[in-house]
Amino acid sequence: MRSLVGKENASSLLNLGIERTKSSLLSTSPAMADETDGLLRNGQPTQPRKLSRYFHNELDPRRGDLLLLFCYIITGLLDSSAVFIWGSFVSMQTGNTVFFGLGLVGTDDDRWIKSGVSIAGFCLGSLCFEGFHRTFSPRQRWVLCASFLVQLACITAAAIIVTVYRPFLEERLSWLVLVPLALVAFQSSGQAITSRVLKHNGLTSVVLTSVYCDLFSHPDLMSLKVIGQVEEMRRVGAVVCLLFGTVLGGLWAHSSIGLMGALLKAAIVLAWLVWKTDEGHRVKHSHFNQ
Repeated sequence: MRSLVGKENASSLLNLGIERTKSSLLSTSPAMADETDGLLRNGQPTQPRKLSRYFHNELDPRRGDLLLLFCYIITGLLDSSAVFIWGSFVSMQTGNTVFFGLGLVGTDDDRWIKSGVSIAGFCLGSLCFEGFHRTFSPRQRWVLCASFLVQLACITAAAIIVTVYRPFLEERLSWLVLVPLALVAFQSSGQAITSRVLKHNGLTSVVLTSVYCDLFSHPDLMSLKVIGQVEEMRRVGAVVCLLFGTVLGGLWAHSSIGLMGALLKAAIVLAWLVWKTDEGHRVKHSHFNQ
């Protein structure tokens, strides 16, 4: 009789232990499980979390003027190629505004329509790129990479159309002319928005008029002191880079390469991928483990 009671007690204790174990497992916090899954030995993040943290870090704006100067080369290349192919600009909208205004009073060609399409594409791009940067942290690595990937996609699409169909200056208005023109104008605004993001408002990469004004009105222009003026050297660099890009565009517009040369923008995407992180805004490890 005592043996039977002992067996029953042992069985009850065993069942109680199993139930407690089940309860302990079921009550495990999901946050704790996520934290456990997200960590390896010694609290180190997994590779996906490291990658996520890397792309969410804000980039150091210092030396960003070098990339903006490189954008001037791309602007010169695009605008000179666009003038050869379509007869209108895709970046410098001042000239397009003049062409558009002349068309309103009557001209014999349709350049004013192309200019109007370019202006509309640029304005729409400014709205979209500025909204994108305003919605997200503007200097995060993934934001800048995404912005320039969109610009690259627009140029690539336009280059494919131009390379395959080879439109010429007297081409009648059709999607073969208007679509690539609008695409390239749309992406050009992204460079101007980037100059605001990097706090270099004078290096918009789409205009030189204000650069010429600031360059030649500087009080130290005619002295050796100007060599040590960083802003003046940036302005000189902007003029030289745009001129260099224009020469390249003029050469390539006559070849089978055409606008494909504008894929230099891919180099900027690669630069953002390896650009130095702003240590003052580095994303902490704990941010990804909460």
